[in-house]
Amino acid sequence: MTEIGEALGTASEGGLLARVVGRKQGNDVPHDGEPGGECLNCGTTLQGSFCQACGQKAHIHRSISGIMHDLIHGVLHLDGKLWNTLPLLVFRPGRLTREYIEGKRARHVSPMAMFLFSVFLMFAVFQALGITTPTDFKPADALGGRIEGERAQLERERAGLKATLSALPENDSERAKIEARADKIDEDLASIGKADEIMVFDTADEDDLNITGVPSIDQGIIKKWRQNPSLMLYKLQSNSYKFSWLLIPLSIPFVWLLFLWRRKYKAYDHAIFVTYSLAFMSLLFITLSLLGTIEALGIWVFAALLVIPPIHLYKQLRGTYALSRFSALWRLMALSLFIWIVVILFLQALLVLGAF
Repeated sequence: MTEIGEALGTASEGGLLARVVGRKQGNDVPHDGEPGGECLNCGTTLQGSFCQACGQKAHIHRSISGIMHDLIHGVLHLDGKLWNTLPLLVFRPGRLTREYIEGKRARHVSPMAMFLFSVFLMFAVFQALGITTPTDFKPADALGGRIEGERAQLERERAGLKATLSALPENDSERAKIEARADKIDEDLASIGKADEIMVFDTADEDDLNITGVPSIDQGIIKKWRQNPSLMLYKLQSNSYKFSWLLIPLSIPFVWLLFLWRRKYKAYDHAIFVTYSLAFMSLLFITLSLLGTIEALGIWVFAALLVIPPIHLYKQLRGTYALSRFSALWRLMALSLFIWIVVILFLQALLVLGAF
């Protein structure tokens, strides 16, 4: 995490330095491309800050700072839109969603751009903080070998105790302690025997797996999870980032069910609602993950995770669909149940994708 922080700091310093150097050197194009001149792209005589024929800016840049601006702008259109969008997304999500649906879009970051950026940032932060799925599972043969080693050690100790008992007189006071220890070893060996019965790793019959009765599942998903759980967990984690967009089409039908009898709300409206909501939840997880690194804030982070999502959904429902308090509340309760269904469907999709 330290190396990542240093890299980000160095990148920021480099960007600031490049901006200063670019300004001092005056690398902007001063003559061509100014209003009154000709467009550098199509040659049309310019009448303003943008070409009226092709739309290119009259004033173009030839500087490192210009490249940095284009990079950031291309990712999220950070030319003021983010600072108009973020406060509304956090505090007035219903208004933001409704304005975008109604066509007031020039001032806001699009929901898909916001979603993709927040998801990318969330997984980057999770990686930096070490919040990842465990992938250090021991293979079955190593675990079985460790159990056999413990069994052999206990049997050697028990044999030594029996030899000691046979050498001691019948009335020796140490016999009781040694016998108690031997009885404890017998109990431990019995427990290991039961564990062997429960933990069955029969790799010889992998080709004959018939757990669900569906060959593609038994020989595909289940077989791969049994053979290499660490790799499958890694693929599950990786696919959760790559296919996070699946949460949107999976969620839209459930939101549509909440407004089945309100024909004025279309699938597009629900898509905007879902996408902005997922973007906010990603940003919330980022914030709480960073705050969670402070041990003293642990209980407050947990409380925020329980309280903020339902409040935000409630406000977004009311503002987006112009609902009364009661209508928004019962839909929130139904949506809370639907969310768990969507998460389960998403995980199942990741399991299937991980088998290929």
